[in-house]
Amino acid sequence: MRAVAEGLRVTGAVTAGGLTALFELLFLIVALPFLSHPNVRATGRRLARLEARRLRLQTSELDALGDERGDRALRYLAARLPIGVLGGLVIALLAIGAVMVTRLLLAWSMGEPYDGMRPTAPLVAYLTISGFVLLFLDLSGVAGVHALERRLAVRMLGPDPTEKLRRRIDELAESRAGIVAAVDSERRRIERDLHDGLQQRLVALSMLIGRSLRGRPELLQQAHQEAQQALAELREVAWRVYPSGLDSLGLGEALAGVAERSSVPVTVDCRLPERPPMAVETAAYFVVCEAVTNAAKHSGAAAITVEVHKEGAAVLVRVRDDGVGGARPSGGGLSGLARRVAALDGRFEVDSPAGGPTTVTAVLPCG
Repeated sequence: MRAVAEGLRVTGAVTAGGLTALFELLFLIVALPFLSHPNVRATGRRLARLEARRLRLQTSELDALGDERGDRALRYLAARLPIGVLGGLVIALLAIGAVMVTRLLLAWSMGEPYDGMRPTAPLVAYLTISGFVLLFLDLSGVAGVHALERRLAVRMLGPDPTEKLRRRIDELAESRAGIVAAVDSERRRIERDLHDGLQQRLVALSMLIGRSLRGRPELLQQAHQEAQQALAELREVAWRVYPSGLDSLGLGEALAGVAERSSVPVTVDCRLPERPPMAVETAAYFVVCEAVTNAAKHSGAAAITVEVHKEGAAVLVRVRDDGVGGARPSGGGLSGLARRVAALDGRFEVDSPAGGPTTVTAVLPCG
């Protein structure tokens, strides 16, 4: 059914392309003396945008549709005229064949000959085989015209290869700078955790042990508790640096550990048919860890849901909480996650309207 629906959509697109080709031919003939006029160029861009939508192309990725001069859009309209006319002829042949078959079947169903032909077995077999062959050729022509139209649109309306390469270089440079900033930010965070948490607790522990040595043995129990707290905080800092269980246990078990340590109930749904690359697995872990920590600290959430599954050639990570919302993507933790995801050519989104809920989504390519 999906293939039939796609075939009908392509046939409709080619049919519409044949009709718009005639209109665009008329437009170019009338506008030929006025091609330098801004209104004519603007109309050309609008027609090119309609063609891109008909072909289901991402108009935001076609540079010519935003070109103020409109030269490339007008050249595209002129170049696609022969293809549009060809598509119209292919559709016309398909329609003529359908009409002929319908008339033939109606005549034979009423027991009348059609153009002197009576339904004998050899004739029916010959017409059936010939009809299927011609139908296959016609439908192949429809698919070929549609593919040719898409390729022409991308070639003439899309970014110049040199400009596309320059953009990619800029993206990589920005991503590299983001990685450096994320690493520095993580180092500062670890230093704060060690200085403000663990170091202060160890100082207090040292003081308690010193006082107990001066004749107050009851403080040994308190010193023991402080030591346990220091060990717990040290373990937490170590997991923030890199979760050792991720290597041996996999992402699902590591996320289960995040849920256990959270002060807010966390439901984890991790369904991956196979282990993703280590870089993707690590990024997914830190996205969940940071999102859960933020929700527990700032959102006032009563429940958090974590969903991890394969989506095409990527791993989709989604963390949702029922808190008050208002999370800022520009915040230190979330912006660091965005840079980490960007380093893998992934996509990172934060949806957190006032009043909640908050949804953090990361798409991490595995290729």
